[in-house]
Amino acid sequence: MNTIDITTPSKKYPVFIGDKVIDQLNVVLENLNPSPKNLLIITDENVGNLYLETVQNVIGDAFTYETIQIHAGDDQKSFENYMACQSFALSKELDRTSVVIALGGGMIGDLAGFVAGTYMRGIRFIQIPTTILAHDSAVGGKTGINHPEGKNMIGVFHQPEAVIYSTDFLTTLPANEIRSGFAEVIKHALIADENLYRSLRASVKSIDDLKGNSLQKALIQGIKIKNEIVTQDEKEKGIRAYLNFGHTLGHAIEGELQYKGITHGEAIALGMLFALSLKEDTEILGQELKMWLRTLGYPSFPKHLSASSLVNRMKKDKKAEKGMIQMVLLNSLGKPSLSPFTSESLERKLSSFIEEASKE
Repeated sequence: MNTIDITTPSKKYPVFIGDKVIDQLNVVLENLNPSPKNLLIITDENVGNLYLETVQNVIGDAFTYETIQIHAGDDQKSFENYMACQSFALSKELDRTSVVIALGGGMIGDLAGFVAGTYMRGIRFIQIPTTILAHDSAVGGKTGINHPEGKNMIGVFHQPEAVIYSTDFLTTLPANEIRSGFAEVIKHALIADENLYRSLRASVKSIDDLKGNSLQKALIQGIKIKNEIVTQDEKEKGIRAYLNFGHTLGHAIEGELQYKGITHGEAIALGMLFALSLKEDTEILGQELKMWLRTLGYPSFPKHLSASSLVNRMKKDKKAEKGMIQMVLLNSLGKPSLSPFTSESLERKLSSFIEEASKE
């Protein structure tokens, strides 16, 4: 087992990562003060079918718990499910000592964290990630739900009590979810660690290479990069925005596709390629990344999406300021920066990017 201490201005908490570290759950719960009178496990049907019983067996008779399961899919990170969880918590008489347990991927972590952050003005929660992607979303305290006008538009910063990352829960992931999570590992390397990026390029020749110790090592390095940034900027007033590399366009692609047919990480991978195409200094890096992603099976740009529709969504991004779309670019490997674009300029560049992609 590896332990990484996450330190932010508002809270310090551990990330336990390793095979079968789910056994740490009761240790964390028993050390909470005040002791929780009851727990609420929030999960989705897919993860529930696989791992809910394991978590329930770990808890055993040590604590009273309730469980709510919702449908799977990022489109379920909705106001309707948020209200359903709040209503369920009220009906089960959760109080301010209670603890929410988020068992699932990024969607569940974001939703459950937002439920916890707003129930009775905020109660405690614990993240139990079950995807590679969640190595990013489970750490740092961002929680929220989607709005039809944009992804993660409604939410709060609410740090967990702990993150229990039992890597044996990752063995059932399908290939597209492995690609989705690995895209965030690549993102962390691109914005902060040239040596990590070069190492991943050399060692990961196919998705099948992402398992065992090599996967765990990549996850640990990604979490450490996230921790370094969040420690300096918990609420995204400055450098934490760099973690959104690839996300401005990626979120727009997800929204245009109504969160179907492409995973979050696959959309972010396309967003990173576009961002690298925006500077002459990083065009070669972008071509290199494109070839690597293609080898790993990442999808090409959806041909039916229009630049104008995507830019309209990008204008509603949380980083947009005074009519300008803020894009995270790289000056070079490991050196990110924020660059403003007018919607007209960005639409021209995106149109060219889509046209080039359609020829491949």
